[in-house]
Amino acid sequence: MIEQKTYHETVLEAAKEVFETMIFMEIEPSQETPFFQDADLLMGSITFKGDLEGCMVISMTWPCARIIARNMLALEPEADITDEETCDAIGEVSNMVMGSIKSRLQDTYSSIEVSIPSVITGKNLTGPNIEGAERICVPVSIDEDQSAVFSLLYRMRKG
Repeated sequence: MIEQKTYHETVLEAAKEVFETMIFMEIEPSQETPFFQDADLLMGSITFKGDLEGCMVISMTWPCARIIARNMLALEPEADITDEETCDAIGEVSNMVMGSIKSRLQDTYSSIEVSIPSVITGKNLTGPNIEGAERICVPVSIDEDQSAVFSLLYRMRKG
């Protein structure tokens, strides 16, 4: 089994790859987890099953999500963007990051099937809880002035 530190590095490397190559933004690990209490949040998630099962989640504020969506869609920083476009972009970011994580883990876990992403919005959101799962949280700084948290919940397949 891969150690938690390695999962943390895997999530961070996957996120960096996607953000640098597809969204044209830099992310760096943050020493502090953002304090999102009472903020309007967007949470993109994608589940996976197989030799390893769980869920990967990205949490951020709406302003951060809009910046990411604009960059991903090659829009000007002040361009109008709808909530639907923003949610679609964050769903796709979730999908790309999970795909990158999957490719990094495939030598250890040859069977991992990934779901379609989902995006939820609201205040005081918490990620899913999976019985018996370990949780890795990777807080990041995006282009130095935005924050997000990547979370990976995982457990070995039963049976």
